Amino acid sequence: MKILGQSIVVSDSSLLQQALTHRSKGKNNNERLEFLGDSVLSLVVSKYLYDHFPTLTEGDMSRLRAQLVKGKTLAEIARHYGLGNQIKLGPGEIKSGGVNKSSVLADAVEAVYGAILLDQGYQTTNQFILAVMEPWLADIDPNEIGKDAKTGLQEFLQKQGLQLPAYETVAVEDSDNDPTFEVTCQVIELQKITKAVGKSRKKAEQIAAAKMMESITND
Repeated sequence: MKILGQSIVVSDSSLLQQALTHRSKGKNNNERLEFLGDSVLSLVVSKYLYDHFPTLTEGDMSRLRAQLVKGKTLAEIARHYGLGNQIKLGPGEIKSGGVNKSSVLADAVEAVYGAILLDQGYQTTNQFILAVMEPWLADIDPNEIGKDAKTGLQEFLQKQGLQLPAYETVAVEDSDNDPTFEVTCQVIELQKITKAVGKSRKKAEQIAAAKMMESITND
């Protein structure tokens, strides 16, 4: 059969069927396979980074791995290969647009990895995951991935000969000892300003910087 863009022969097709069954569809769903797939994915990506980037530190590899195995990336993979059309959902989940939900898609990708691990063993699963993720692995840039948003924005503006962004805390709310910070990020020369809210000033600034970078690059 073909799944995630790859042709693979499996011994027990029911495992892949289970991997593509959301919990809303019934008890024989993909949650346990997702748990297994998450683990093997982390191992495969870790080994790839270790082999291909011998000068990276442990911290650098951890940040790269986090980018590659996060839900957003897995959902991109699912959409790229049209996996959503193969996922079985319950009526309620179908009505709520579950086939388009990033969390549903990401979980299914991990579950497929888990099913192949049980059916074919680690070596085949390793090859399968690397083949599926080849476009994302080929696009790795150790100088960019994992860099925090504020640093990335600062370096981008410096390359353009622009002034550094200005951050300002415009509001702080303390509800039941659970403070939130509202921060703005402004690039005066571009006449752009973004706002963000976070549990700490630092977190809010990072989110605002990420929004600013997205705003600039999408123009």
